[in-house]
Amino acid sequence: MSQSILRAADHRRMPWKNGRGETLEVAVHPQGAGLADFGWRISMAGVVEDGAFSDFPGIDRSLALLGGTALDLHLDGGTHRLTPEGPPLAFAADVPCHASLPAGPVSDLNVMTRRGSFTHRLARLDRPATGAPDWRLLLATRPATLDLAGGSVALGPLDALLCDGSDAAQPLGPLPGVWLIEIARA
Repeated sequence: MSQSILRAADHRRMPWKNGRGETLEVAVHPQGAGLADFGWRISMAGVVEDGAFSDFPGIDRSLALLGGTALDLHLDGGTHRLTPEGPPLAFAADVPCHASLPAGPVSDLNVMTRRGSFTHRLARLDRPATGAPDWRLLLATRPATLDLAGGSVALGPLDALLCDGSDAAQPLGPLPGVWLIEIARA
């Protein structure tokens, strides 16, 4: 097992696939992969205007709202409202999706995995983590100290702890303001 702290200041800035915005890439596998060849990818973005989401063929996606008031996603003939307090939304990234901002700009957390190769789960760290994923990433939205079996790790706002290996570090308890992302090989 290995652990890496991914500091917010080091997240890679890059344009959206559709060119209409910018994303901060927190982690990608394999390391250095681009938008066409990643196995999994975790990123954050600011959404400042209504518009279509980028199409990612063969990708499964989960989205959570980090900041702002609300984001409406129009897909599969329905509208799904994301709020900072609400649950994330999982959907296929190759289904047409249009976003609208009912109350101004927002920031989001985005997890994408290549269908058939990887699966993922995105949730708030509101209970101890379970299971044995191949990777576990913990993203803090505010300063947080993670208590792990092997010690403690301090994270600043938008810092992340990436753990890989079959015994990916498991936080010992719930922690408000921390998102848990678990990724497994399919």
